[in-house]
This record gives sequence, structure tokens and C-alpha cells, in this order.
Amino acid sequence: MKNVLFLITCFIASSCLSQKNQSLFQDQNKFTKQDTLRGSITPEREWWDLTYYHLDIKVQPEEKFISGKNTIQYTVLKENNTLQVDLQSPLQITKVTQNNKELEVEHQGNAHFIKLQEKQNIGEVKTIDVYYEGKPKEAVNAPWDGGLSWKKDKNNNHFIATSCQGLGASVWWPNKDHMYDEVDSMLISVTNPKGLTNISNGRLRDLVVNKDNTVTSHWFVSNPINNYGVNINIGDYVHFSEVYAGEKGDLDMDYFVLRDNLEKAKKHFKDAPKMIEAFEHWFGPYPFYEDGFKLVEAPYLGMEHQSSITYGNKYKKGYLGNDLSGTGEGLKFDFIIIHESGHEWFANNITNKDIADMWIHESFTAYSENLFLDYHFGKESSAKYVIGTRRAILNDKPIIGAYHVNNEGSSDMYYKGANMLHTLRQLVEDDEKWRQILRGLNQEFYHQTVNTEQIENYLSKHTGIDLTAFFNQYLRDVRIPTLEYKIEDSELKFRWTNIVIDFDMPIQIKLNGIEQWIYPNKDWKSLKLQQNKTDVVLDEDFYIKTKLVTW
Repeated sequence: MKNVLFLITCFIASSCLSQKNQSLFQDQNKFTKQDTLRGSITPEREWWDLTYYHLDIKVQPEEKFISGKNTIQYTVLKENNTLQVDLQSPLQITKVTQNNKELEVEHQGNAHFIKLQEKQNIGEVKTIDVYYEGKPKEAVNAPWDGGLSWKKDKNNNHFIATSCQGLGASVWWPNKDHMYDEVDSMLISVTNPKGLTNISNGRLRDLVVNKDNTVTSHWFVSNPINNYGVNINIGDYVHFSEVYAGEKGDLDMDYFVLRDNLEKAKKHFKDAPKMIEAFEHWFGPYPFYEDGFKLVEAPYLGMEHQSSITYGNKYKKGYLGNDLSGTGEGLKFDFIIIHESGHEWFANNITNKDIADMWIHESFTAYSENLFLDYHFGKESSAKYVIGTRRAILNDKPIIGAYHVNNEGSSDMYYKGANMLHTLRQLVEDDEKWRQILRGLNQEFYHQTVNTEQIENYLSKHTGIDLTAFFNQYLRDVRIPTLEYKIEDSELKFRWTNIVIDFDMPIQIKLNGIEQWIYPNKDWKSLKLQQNKTDVVLDEDFYIKTKLVTW
């Protein structure tokens, strides 16, 4: 989510997205050993399968300090005696134990290699306790830079939240910080000053009032969860709720907002059940009925934390009151509620294994915005919106990043990706079939981590179209396919330029008001015309450029 927020903020502020100002998205030409340790499945990671976390921490707002431990349970897949855990400076691991025996730890920057004393037999379930403390990196401008937000509400109450997409969850707690291995379930125990409430993922299992003027909340997540989806939110919260009758039964929908915003939120959050209705239609059942759905007010714009979506859009429609498409359609919904909740299907249900494939999260979720419009306001509204978002596309570098070094591709993964999928919908030429394909994705890869190849193969198989060149064009190349055409000797002549090898996507046009398909490739092709004067209109639903050749 963080890249699109940065991108859109720049767009609104300057009405221009010049490439030279997009330093967040410039290619990283040199990767360090730390990049590899963070972004690859190292030998010290691959031999154990993560099964359970119990994160148990104390948050001290006045000192901006956290301390505690993470109990990591795992199953041994291969024999090994070194285990990698990640924790980012300035936080420090104070000790690691297994069966109450303290273990040696070798520190290599943000990667920490634990020397295990016991034999690790294949198939055994083991646990280690990782103790840590310190003042975590403070998020100066969350969620883009990540870390802890230590804020105050207007009543001077502490208002605290985490955000760590891209940067990694190890910025605030020790874990196996790679997307490929999601924990199966998790208990999150947070101790904070009395008078404040912590809201985390999953369901509240217990709330304990301690003798030292603190309270401890225990939140249990019963579904697999990616590391950056784990969050804490501490503030002067009040709560209201509703039950939505969904595809899998009753879905608990809970809302936690600052005390002064309660009445405003009760009116504004009506977009939330509308979102569930639209997305269950398009994508299938909400993926986390067991953990419920929450919207939690945060001191920054918002993020897609699983079953605990954070919200900071100031109770406005659009993006902070602005329409990203410039068409008026974007003011029909609250951007943060719709976009961040869309990630429950694409990011939290279907999760990319390597951050280079972040498009799987962001392209489908950006596309979900116009599917929300499609469901509630019609297909014309939907198309108008997604076409309008093309103004935010940079075409600066490929959407897919570098693998194994924790490197994201271009921010175009949002709206170039959305327009790629909108184009694919036109090629399918059957909206019900397209809907079943989207629902099938969420069924086929339910609660799984995936790579681009799996998604591409699934879409090729179920559309019945070889999409190899299509995805090479839009995901791996910066050029927009350009249809050159001319009218000559009572013929319409046309061809593709600026294309990858074997790109031959058909498109729909109108000839004198009559719709028909043409099948261009890299060579000039021709279509006989019935009359000398011909009106040619190209379908805007296809994300391409056109060029009328006059010579």
C-alpha cells in the first residue's frame, strides 16, 4: 500500500509525476549482503517451517520503548544447527533460549544466527524464545518509511501504531522476516498503560488488568498471516460493531475509533459492508471469517494489516477528499476502506513469496477499486475510473523487481497493473467467466504464498489464452504497446510497435459505429473497407497507445 500512497500524494501535490522526483522507485543498482540476507531464502531459513508465534511485548509510550520476547515454534525439515532470525537496529536481541538453555547468537547486521545446542531431528516440533528490547525506528511519515508511530490525539492521549510493508516486520519485532513462510497461527500479547486500548489482529482472547497500572491484551490469529500484516494499535479507542450475512455465514465486523470520532465513524464506515458485498461477489468469501474483520483508526493514512485494517483517511470520500482518477468516480467511495480491505484477498489471502512479485498484491487490489464501482455503480463508472487512473502511470521501470534481495518493482504495479487486468477482462469477453476466474484465484491459492509464474499460468489456463507475451509486455517491459494504423487504398492497415517478442494482442475497434475485433502483430495487416470514408474509433478499455500514420 505504501507506494501508491506516496505516488498519489505526489500527484495531488504537484499534478505531475516526474520521474526524477520518484527517488523511492528508482532502480537500486547495487545490492548489499544485508539485502541478500533479508530478501533470500537462506540456508539458515529453509531448513525449518514456521508454525506458531507468541509475541509478548510491553510498550512504554513515554520512553518510546518496547521490550519482551517472541516464542517461535517450528517444524524441522532438514538437519541443521543454525537458525536465522531477523531484527532491525536499533532494537537488540538480549538473549535466545531453547528449553531454558541460553544460546549463542552471531549478529550480522539485521540478521541474527542462533547456534542451536540440541540435535534438530527431521519432523520434530521445536521452539525458541527470542528476547529483545529497545527504541524501534520511529516512522517519521508513516506508512511510507515504516516503524512505530508515537503520536498523540487531540486530547493528548497516546496514539501509537505500527506500519512496516517493504521495510519488514523485523523493524519492531524479531521473526523470520521473509514472505515465503507464513506462520500458521499467532498469539499477540501487548502490555500498555491502563486507560489505553491495544487492538491487534484476530480476536481478543483475554484482557488482563495488571497491578502496575498497565493492561495486557491477548489477540489470537487463527489463520496464516504474513509478517508485515501483524500490527499493534494503542489509543483511547471506543468500539461499535455489526454482523454481515456473508457467503460463509455471519461475519463479525468491528470498528475501533478515537472517542471523539464515534458518531462520525458510525455514518462513514457504511462503505465497509458495501465493500464486503462487492468483493465477495467478485473474489469469493472473505478469507478470514474465523478472525473477523476490523477497521481500526490509526495516526497515519492506512495499511492492509490482516483482519485489522488501519484507517486514517479523515472520514472523507476518495483519497483524503481527492479523486485519483480525475473523473469524479473516485469520490463515490472511501479510498482507504476499499483499497486496504481489497488486500484481504490479494496480499493477505494470496501472498507473494518474494517482494519482487508485489504486483500480485497491488495490481489486483488497485483493480478492486473499480470492481467496487462496477458492483455498486455500474460498468461504465468502473471503466471510467480505471482509465482515469492512467494519469498516475510512470512507465519508469518494470513492474517486477529484482528477486532475492527484497526489491520492489515500479510503483506502476498499482495503476498500470490495474489497467493491465482491465485489458485482460476485455480479452476474456465474458464478465461472468472473468468473475469466476477471480474467485477461482482466491480458491486455488487460498491462504498460500505464490510467485508470478503461478498466477500467470493460472490466468492463461482459465482464460484459454496464451498470456506469455501479454505479461512480458506489461510486467517486464516499460513500453506501452502502440497500435499504428492508416487508411490507404480502401484498406485499414495496422500493426503493433513498441512490443516484446510474439506480442499479438487482439483489440476491439468501431468501424463506422460497428464493433469488431482486429488481430494486429508486428507486421502490417490490412482490412478491406466497404466505403472510402471510414470512421475508426479505438476502444479505450485497452491500455495501449495509438498512432495514426499519415505518410
